[in-house]
Amino acid sequence: MQASKLIEFYRGNGRDHRGRLLSHIHQYAFHDLERHHDYIQWLFPLPEPSGANAEAPLLSAADIAAFTSDSVLRKTLLQSFELMLQFYGLELEGGDADPVVIRSDDFVARSNVWLTTGNHNFLRITRMLRSLSLLGLGTYAAAFLKCLEDINAKEPETIGETTMSYRRRAAAKA
Repeated sequence: MQASKLIEFYRGNGRDHRGRLLSHIHQYAFHDLERHHDYIQWLFPLPEPSGANAEAPLLSAADIAAFTSDSVLRKTLLQSFELMLQFYGLELEGGDADPVVIRSDDFVARSNVWLTTGNHNFLRITRMLRSLSLLGLGTYAAAFLKCLEDINAKEPETIGETTMSYRRRAAAKA
C-alpha cells in the first residue's frame, strides 16, 4: 500500500500543497510561523477538514497507525512540536515518559505575539494538542496542557475557561 501524502511529507519525501518540504517549514523564522497560516494543518493534522485550509490533508486511520507504530514519524512530529513551543516561548524538558513543558527565557517577549484575547494561535494550540494525542504523543499533549493551565491561571482574562475546556477535550482525544 502506498503511503499517504501526509506520511510522505513527514518522511521528508513529499511536499505540501504549496510545494514545501517539512524541512523547509522546520527552518521557518518566527515571523514566518506567524505570517503563514497554511502549514499548521500539515504539521499537526486532524481527521476533520480545516476551515482555514481546504488543501490540508485529512488524517486517516492508516496515518494514525503509521505514526503510532513508527518511532521516526513520532520523532519528526516531536520536532514540529518543539518548533512551535519555541515560537510560543516555551520549551520541552524530560523524555517520552515524563515530558514537561516550561516557559523559556524569552516567554515574555514571545507571549506578546500570541497571548492576546482571541488570537488565532489559540486555535493552532488546540489543533496541536489533539493531533499530538491522536498520533501517539499523548504524554507530550498532557505536558503542554499542564503548562497552558498554568499560563491560564496567571492570565484568566486572556485565555479563559471556554478556551481551556476545548483544550482539555483536545488533549484527551486519543
